[in-house]
Amino acid sequence: MGHIATPKGVDFVIQSPPLTDKERNELSEFIAKRKAQLKKTLSSKKKKKPAANN
Repeated sequence: MGHIATPKGVDFVIQSPPLTDKERNELSEFIAKRKAQLKKTLSSKKKKKPAANN
């Protein structure tokens, strides 16, 4: 298999501008809320089933 060169005029490097304090706080709040939602959902799904009598 040969080497595949990057096409001319195409840049695969992504440089996002740094987050502002407001954006960082909004993102942190969203992540915290989402984790709480997932934890609540997962805990309700993990209810133990009664053991089967053999």
